[in-house]
Amino acid sequence: MTVRAEGLPEAAIRDRARSGAAAVFPALAGYGEQVYGQSPGWSTADELDRTRLVPPVFVPRRLEKLIELGREPLYSDVDTRTSVGGFTATLPLYLSAFGSTQLGSTGLGVAAARQAGELGIPMVIGENVVPVNGYGRGAADAGAMLMARVRAYLERVPDDVGGVVVQQSTEDADAEVWNLVYSDPAVAPLLAEGRLAFELKVGQGAKPGLGGMTVLGAQAARRVGDQFAIDAIFADDRVLRSSSPGTFTDEILRQQIRLMRNNFPRARVWVKLPGARDVAAAAAVAWAAGADAVTVDGAEGGSGWAPTAFLDTVGLPLAECLRRIGSPGGCLLASGRMWEGTRAVKCLALGARAVGLGRAALVAVDEDPDHGLVRLVAALALEMRLLASALGKYTTGALDAADLWLPGTPATADVLPALVPGTTPGNG
Repeated sequence: MTVRAEGLPEAAIRDRARSGAAAVFPALAGYGEQVYGQSPGWSTADELDRTRLVPPVFVPRRLEKLIELGREPLYSDVDTRTSVGGFTATLPLYLSAFGSTQLGSTGLGVAAARQAGELGIPMVIGENVVPVNGYGRGAADAGAMLMARVRAYLERVPDDVGGVVVQQSTEDADAEVWNLVYSDPAVAPLLAEGRLAFELKVGQGAKPGLGGMTVLGAQAARRVGDQFAIDAIFADDRVLRSSSPGTFTDEILRQQIRLMRNNFPRARVWVKLPGARDVAAAAAVAWAAGADAVTVDGAEGGSGWAPTAFLDTVGLPLAECLRRIGSPGGCLLASGRMWEGTRAVKCLALGARAVGLGRAALVAVDEDPDHGLVRLVAALALEMRLLASALGKYTTGALDAADLWLPGTPATADVLPALVPGTTPGNG
């Protein structure tokens, strides 16, 4: 007899009956060959995607640019150079954190680092790289190690732009990652030039409230078993490796930032926040304590590995994070399903200083390890310049919420408070 379950997702139930706890995660068959995120239909409810950019008729800033240039301005006159978390960047972009998951730890991570350096944008190295793959002081060390990415970045980055950001989790702190980097002679030029930052990871978009997760083979699991939680939930010899999420209150966050500033005075301080319900309060605490940048991952922020329930149903979308934060109290960076200029420009209009490329960067370097990310960014940068010029703006920092309209509302003035509380309409 075959039992039918009308009104229930029968296939998913049967999968759980066969696989047990392993069915909580995406299919293991694709691990190490793909990046993960929300299901394809999720974006239909994405407020950022539904919001439209609306050029004005009257463009006083274009007139200012015309007078400055002595000719009619073109999209190529849009200046994309900006300050990102204390660094000068050629574009309002940064390379998002790739941690110790398999894709980021392979040659793709090094290739992405090299191209980010060539582009002159900051690069974030994610959590748990040192505890899992090692630090790597020697030039011949394996590409999975932290310093391999730093060296690849330094091969290409110009002297006056970009910067390296090293993220730290609880397990990284036990491995003294920041101490290792700060004292490394190879990093001394970055320190001298003010192009090194440390990022305190409070949470991440794809799985807010959880620590980093990845899948390891039995041998690797034995090697790191005393540092991470190991759970043998899969049918083969691979296991789930989890790090701790960290414990924070407003005072703990404040003190952590103060310790970072005191212990590493020549490094910038970044703080990474998830799409949490109190994201605005956490960002305000971080800026007040002296953070040079606050990075916010929306729920659509990608992941190497996360429970499927988290990917589709846990955390605030990026648009809601930006709405709750409103007018930023410092440098705000945003990430979550970035790959083209339209979404990036919308985030800049909502207060972000720059946006992060994560999954899209990995796909681009997989397509072409030598030039894929550079070409992806070239397309994105062209779109940003075209859009900013159409809006009558000639720096990306001039974009604001008056440039946006949410369908279903009668006028821009009515939708602005919904997107960014306290804003008023403008004309570019």
